[in-house]
Amino acid sequence: MFTSEWDKYCQQTYKENFKEQPAGDITLIDKKNGIPTHDVLVAGFPCQPFSIAGVSKKISLGRKHGFQDEKQGNLFFEIVKILKAQQPRPKAFLLENVKNLRSHDNGNTYKVILRELNSLGYHIFAEVIDAAKYVPQHRERIFIVGFDKKRFPRINFSFPIPPRKRAKLSSILSRKVDSKYTLTDRLWKYLQAYAKKHKSNGNGFGYGLVDPAKQNKTRTLSARYYKDGSEILIKQKGKNPRRLTPKECARLMGFDRSFRIPVSDTQAYKQFGNSVVVPVVHSIAKQIVSHLVSNG
Repeated sequence: MFTSEWDKYCQQTYKENFKEQPAGDITLIDKKNGIPTHDVLVAGFPCQPFSIAGVSKKISLGRKHGFQDEKQGNLFFEIVKILKAQQPRPKAFLLENVKNLRSHDNGNTYKVILRELNSLGYHIFAEVIDAAKYVPQHRERIFIVGFDKKRFPRINFSFPIPPRKRAKLSSILSRKVDSKYTLTDRLWKYLQAYAKKHKSNGNGFGYGLVDPAKQNKTRTLSARYYKDGSEILIKQKGKNPRRLTPKECARLMGFDRSFRIPVSDTQAYKQFGNSVVVPVVHSIAKQIVSHLVSNG
């Protein structure tokens, strides 16, 4: 019915795949007249103000985080405005964010979110799901589902049971990969020295090297992957490790192999690092629709 995305490169990728140009900055859109009536609201507000890495970086730079981050932290309230303005309002919603949302600011951020959603009259269900149960990547995210109490006085929603069979890391890797994705001697030496330095100081910072022949799960793919690929490096026989290609990142996030990438590698890495894991959201969406149908 409607999509909103302010990044021009993300808009380009969306339009290439779904033949629709997303509306721009959601803060500038009329929540009542600028958005068509819809049954289900699906949204992910920026995680950087609440993520462990994001908060640490903002603190080190002397910047505000959480709801005090004026640029990104307040976008949750844009979702609240939509739920309030729409008539009739959405029957259900699905929100996604980082696991750290629950503990940010000693739990106060999460309390505010739950209080706002409950005050709107929605049944709230939340669960932290590790995408490793769906794709070969450790990625914990919190999913918040809501159902309108007026339409559904009683509803017993349950999050989906993950599939028994899990994808192997080797299944998302390409057979032939351009040499440009192999780390240079200089970068590889730097990453090893960086990891050694922090290890000696008792810190866990460093690169993540995986051997597809022995391991079936990577670290979490992040939006900073374009910088050096350090969180997920693929071991290569007789050569320096390599980073994942954008297409491999897409598959690691559960995107179909037909998904088109019309942007540069840098922008693609940012987009997949910021994305949701497709099969996780798909399974939750099926549960939501099932409950909407069975409860009238």
